[in-house]
Amino acid sequence: VQLQASGGGLVQAGGSLRLSCAASGSIFSINVMGWYRQAPGKQRELVATVTSSGITNYADSVKGRFTISRDNAKNTVYLQMNSLKPEDTGLYFCAADIDCAVEGPAEYWGQGTLVTVSS
Repeated sequence: VQLQASGGGLVQAGGSLRLSCAASGSIFSINVMGWYRQAPGKQRELVATVTSSGITNYADSVKGRFTISRDNAKNTVYLQMNSLKPEDTGLYFCAADIDCAVEGPAEYWGQGTLVTVSS
């Protein structure tokens, strides 16, 4: 199983970016999918998660600005980021709880995509 993230880049404060993360491989089902981020010199933190039924959870710092969604048919999770701030800068990782046909359930992580917000 692999998670491939994309969509990061450089944007000015107030701008928008959309991240995507697609899971591939021998997947039986996917439960929770989410996004985490790690700013330089800081620990990785939760940004947002979404369950298979569409229940979402957000970090307080992104509520009202970021929207997480998923396409279950495509095994893909998205993060729409609006009104970006310089403090949103960091490496964004996707993660998913995936039940594989052979290995069983486990947590998988993508490779990270860099988001840089300039002031």
